[in-house]
Amino acid sequence: ILMSIRAKLIDNFVRNFLSINQDSVALHLGCGLDSRYHRIENTDVDWYDVDFQEVIDIRKLFFQETAKYHLIPSSVTEDSLFEKIPIAKKQYIVIAEGLFMYLKEEDIKNLLQKLKDKLGSYTLLFDAFNVYSAKKVGSHPSIKKIGAVIHWGIDSPEELTKWKMDIKLLDQLYFTSNDEIKNLNFGTRTMFKIANQFGFVKNAHRLLVYKVG
Repeated sequence: ILMSIRAKLIDNFVRNFLSINQDSVALHLGCGLDSRYHRIENTDVDWYDVDFQEVIDIRKLFFQETAKYHLIPSSVTEDSLFEKIPIAKKQYIVIAEGLFMYLKEEDIKNLLQKLKDKLGSYTLLFDAFNVYSAKKVGSHPSIKKIGAVIHWGIDSPEELTKWKMDIKLLDQLYFTSNDEIKNLNFGTRTMFKIANQFGFVKNAHRLLVYKVG
């Protein structure tokens, strides 16, 4: 349920951003097999899905590139990624769903700086654990089974504004308090409302929105 809410909140934000900002480029980092571009249904956006070569190979079995929809086989830590992103567009939105917690802080800083150098400025949307949740989730059997390692969590969203990259916090979106909860059954809605009363639980995992540059 939480992952579905996360996806829906990101979809809602991106759809609204693109409706307001014409001639935009969307950069979806660590896209996996997500079908967000097709869910958004915006024919004006220049959309780039980015992931490892083996992931992109699988995506090509299901999704066809077009003049507006592109697939980039690359790690987000490779410089070759930035060579394939168009410049001189009016607006950029960078989406990183279920990604940054698997990167080290220095890698995240380098990525954001290189994007700033390439694009000038952009809106950044990603989900983040707090530090405690990052440590606990990293020891979960499902994470251990696939060999993934959780590296990064953030307690205060203001931390990024101190990275000396002209980063401004725009918003926080909470999984425990949003319009999508009304679509859940009574018991689940009640559980989310109770969780929302506790700041530590509320901030354990949430969406953060920034303007970089």
